[in-house]
Amino acid sequence: MKFLDTWTRATVASTRDLTPTIRLFELQPAGRLPEWTPGAHVRVRVTIDGRPAVRCYSLIDDGSGDARLRIAVKLSENGLGGSRAMWALQSGESIEISEPDNHFELGLAAPSYTLVAGGVGITPLVSMARFLVRSGRPLRFHYSVRSREEAAFAELLRAWLGEAFHLCVENESGRLDFARIVEPIPAEGELYFCGPIGMLEAARKAWEAGGRPASLLRYESFASSGHYANQAFTAVLPRFGRELRVPAHQTLLSALEEAGIEVLADCRRGECGLCAIDILACDAPVDHRDVFLSEEQKAANRKLCACVSRPAGGRIEIDTAYRGPVTA
Repeated sequence: MKFLDTWTRATVASTRDLTPTIRLFELQPAGRLPEWTPGAHVRVRVTIDGRPAVRCYSLIDDGSGDARLRIAVKLSENGLGGSRAMWALQSGESIEISEPDNHFELGLAAPSYTLVAGGVGITPLVSMARFLVRSGRPLRFHYSVRSREEAAFAELLRAWLGEAFHLCVENESGRLDFARIVEPIPAEGELYFCGPIGMLEAARKAWEAGGRPASLLRYESFASSGHYANQAFTAVLPRFGRELRVPAHQTLLSALEEAGIEVLADCRRGECGLCAIDILACDAPVDHRDVFLSEEQKAANRKLCACVSRPAGGRIEIDTAYRGPVTA
C-alpha cells in the first residue's frame, strides 16, 4: 500500500506557542530516521475520546541541524480532536510517529516557483521556501491569514525572501486574489498550495481559468477542513439494517470500522479515493472535503470519501462495497 507506515517512538523534546492557536512541537526520535525532502510529513498516533487515531503533520525543516522533527499544530475546537490530543502533550512524553514520507514533492526543474499558504498550511511550505532560497531558484510566496496575530513564521519568511514575500491579512485587506497571483507566473512555472478546502478550490479555478496545465499546480489538502462546521449526524445503511450515530469529532470511516463494516481505505486524507462509498439519500448538505472526486461528482452527490467528507448534520443513507456478514 502507498500509505503503509513504519512506526517508531519519539519524545516530545519541547513545545512553544507560535501564535495563540498554533503550537510548535520538537520531536526527538528514538533512532535515526531516513532523510526527508521538503514537503514531507509524519503521522502521529493519538487517542481521541478513548479511540486510537492517526493524524498527519507536515515537517517544517529538513532535520539536518539536530535530527529533530518539528511540526506545528493548530488548535481546532471544532475539529476531529487530533489537535486537542496533541496540545495535551507535555515535554518529556513519548509518542509513536511514522517515518517521514512525502506526497507533496517539490519539483526541481521549474523556471519559477510560487508558494501559497492559508493559515497553518504554511508548515510544508516553510521547508520548500528554505530549500528554494538556498538553491537560488526564483520564488514568490503568498501567505494568507485571518488576523495578523495568526501569522506564524511570517517574520522568518520575510527575512529570507524580502519583497518576494507577501502577507495577506484577511481582516485588513480581504482574501487573496488568485487570478492576480496566477497571471504573472511563467508558462512552465509551478504553484504549490497548502490551505483549507475553500482556498484550494479558488486556486484551482484561477489556475484552470488561466489555461494552466493541471500538472503544474501542486497542492496538499487539509483532511479536516470543510465548508461547514463538524456536526453529529446519523448514517443509515439499509442493506445492513443499521443506523450509526457519528459524533462531531469522529469520521464516517472510523464509525463504520468500529461497527465492523469494512471499507477499503488507505490515505485517510481524502486523496486516494479508495474509501468512496455510495450516497443513497441525504437530508443535509454533503460537505465534500476530498481532492479525489471531481467537481461534477461532488455536485451530483452520489459518492463521498468516508475518511474526510460528511453531511452537515441530519441523516445520510449510504451503501458500501462490503458484502460481509450482516449483523442486527
